[in-house]
Amino acid sequence: MTDPSTRVPGRRRPAAAASTALQPTDAQRRWLLRGVDQPGGKLPLFDPQGRTVPKATIRSCLDAGWAAPWFANPTKPDWLVCRLTAEGYRAVGKEPPTGA
Repeated sequence: MTDPSTRVPGRRRPAAAASTALQPTDAQRRWLLRGVDQPGGKLPLFDPQGRTVPKATIRSCLDAGWAAPWFANPTKPDWLVCRLTAEGYRAVGKEPPTGA
């Protein structure tokens, strides 16, 4: 265990030292859960109030392996259309559909 007095504020642990049992934050979990009942596990671009899902939420889920890019949107190339991965289903306590 690291001595707390030697930690540098704002510095993150290296990826190799990160826990393999990473759990989604509340915001990540809310976003991931919205894809569970969608065809192909499609994740929404907007929240229930019509606001764009923060790119940081999307990127962090991609980095964790819970979501994967699905396809490029030719009319809106800056929109990142994603779907749940098998790990994404498991991260929110759901069983992935066959072939996910």
